[in-house]
Amino acid sequence: MTATERTEAVTPVKCLVWDLDDTLWRGTVLEGDDPRPSEAAVSTLHALDERGVLHAVASRGDHATATAHLTKLGLAELFTVLEVGWGAKSESVRRISEALGIGIDTLAFVDNDPVERAEVASAHPRVRCYAAEELAELPAREEFPAGEVTQEARGRRRLYRAEASRNQAREAYDGTPAQFLASLELELTVRAATPDDLARAHELTVRTHQLNTTGRSYSMAELREMCDSPRYEVLVAGLTDRFGSYGVIGLAVVERDGGRCVLRLLLLSCRVMSRGIGPALIGHIVRRTLAEGMRPEAEFVPTEVNRVMLVNLRFAGFEVLEQSEGRLLLGFPPDGQPPSLPSHVRITGSTSTAAGSGT
Repeated sequence: MTATERTEAVTPVKCLVWDLDDTLWRGTVLEGDDPRPSEAAVSTLHALDERGVLHAVASRGDHATATAHLTKLGLAELFTVLEVGWGAKSESVRRISEALGIGIDTLAFVDNDPVERAEVASAHPRVRCYAAEELAELPAREEFPAGEVTQEARGRRRLYRAEASRNQAREAYDGTPAQFLASLELELTVRAATPDDLARAHELTVRTHQLNTTGRSYSMAELREMCDSPRYEVLVAGLTDRFGSYGVIGLAVVERDGGRCVLRLLLLSCRVMSRGIGPALIGHIVRRTLAEGMRPEAEFVPTEVNRVMLVNLRFAGFEVLEQSEGRLLLGFPPDGQPPSLPSHVRITGSTSTAAGSGT
């Protein structure tokens, strides 16, 4: 089964960061103008939002004034993070990356001022920077993929707004981080992928960098072929908590080879990095594989950003079996004890062979 290596693909933009004055709109709010957005800006905002690209603001000015004008224009809901002030825009871009929990290389920045673009590019070389004059053509660029739009993509802005509510609850919570996680009532559902899941599964392989064991990208045709093959199993994972659904946040591709069950790909959305879902999903797959009388193995291909997934595999008990240039094969020891499932996550699903909970 073939797959496209991550290094061959252009890293997609997950968030477009906007300057406001003379970029989103024509004019300057603090100078008493009542500026209107350009047609190109509004069209690009809605086109990218429909595809699941987030929007944020990194602009100079007064935060309350800018927010009020965005609201007046009916555009405030399209923006997930607003960084408006008088500091360096590179710092605003960095804070937006941290607030959203996505890699700095998945952000892009648009500003009418070449000095501001140069300042951001100097501080963050991996952030793609565009002039305001380029706004109309952005949706056609290859870093803004225009493939099949999934349900998660259409609702991505709302998912991140729900995450902001979780973060606010965490900051207000009077207890330990472990107690807060327990209070979320997390439920992880693991099941075999259906044809309706394939667009989202493909999207995850294209978008996910940090929590990806091999960096591979599978096309929908390749995923469909594996779903139909007795040799492969494609699993999708969904997550909910008391604030609502995170959507489909994980994908696993398992190959059965004799008495071995090899995890060829495991990835998770960066939105669940702080939820302890990696150990929960790995532990679940190990336990169900052992229950089938097979040996769990996992392939790992290091990239610049995915080391955390190797750490998760090693903590789950996987040991290095083979090592070659650019690739590791790990295996669960024959006498190893199945990893304990995290107590703060309940696991359910048609593929579950465990007791159905994280206890």
